[in-house]
Amino acid sequence: MRRLTLLVAVAALALAGCGGDDSESTAESTSTPTETATATADTGGASSGGGASSGGGENLKISADPGGALKFDKSDLTAKAGKVTITMDNPSDLPHAVEIEGNGAEEAGKTVGKGGKSVATGDLKAGKYTFYCPVGNHRSAGMEGTLTVK
Repeated sequence: MRRLTLLVAVAALALAGCGGDDSESTAESTSTPTETATATADTGGASSGGGASSGGGENLKISADPGGALKFDKSDLTAKAGKVTITMDNPSDLPHAVEIEGNGAEEAGKTVGKGGKSVATGDLKAGKYTFYCPVGNHRSAGMEGTLTVK
């Protein structure tokens, strides 16, 4: 009987340990990619012509209008083919996100509130893409732009 009690206790600890690790891993994996992509975007260049990464591609930064207008601070972006990341800062009281669409690609960042960053990354070939805010009617109200990949 003593062995059975010990075995049950060990099994319960093992299961509890697994459950704790899963939730910690999920929390880490949820926040780490955004922080990594944001850090990369911050060091890679903040303009449509800045910061190529190895193997082509670029890290681009845009911002939602801080006054609440449904527009980005840039409507035209240019990048080299390869891994392209668009990081959108949201200084607005409205929730926003950034999404890249075109040429078979559809890369979406998370919807974020004031002070947040939405990050969309894709391996993009040369061509024209659209970047936009997928929240509500924001895109149709004018919150979109053109991304040219060369």
